Amino acid sequence: MLVRLMYASRATAALADADLAAILRTSRAHNPAEGITGLLCFADGVFVQVLEGGRDAVNARYKSIVQDVRHSDVILLSYDEITERAFPGWTMGQVNLHRLNAALLLKYTETGRLDPYRMSGAAMASLFQEMCASGAIAVS
Repeated sequence: MLVRLMYASRATAALADADLAAILRTSRAHNPAEGITGLLCFADGVFVQVLEGGRDAVNARYKSIVQDVRHSDVILLSYDEITERAFPGWTMGQVNLHRLNAALLLKYTETGRLDPYRMSGAAMASLFQEMCASGAIAVS
């Protein structure tokens, strides 16, 4: 059974571009063996991630994230059983916020600033779908 999980968390320490690149490399190296695909967004010290795959694999990954000392204030934004993946080609895509039109963020947020703690899971999921359609996802 396939599931899609979306969560947000705050980084417990400042992350440099090299740190984020290392996280993405690790995800891209391990996700194929676990059948996990998805997207990662990091902005202003906040992670938002979508994980897709088998229920056991996604649940195990989420549990490890919740227990990871690099994350705090972890919240589950959505968890759904799905019939197909939205991100099948990405072992872990990265949202490039610099390529987003500010109006797109304003469409789904109160202030035009990405803050998943003040958004519904449905709004965040819709924003991710539009990010994909707008070409704001980096895959390498």
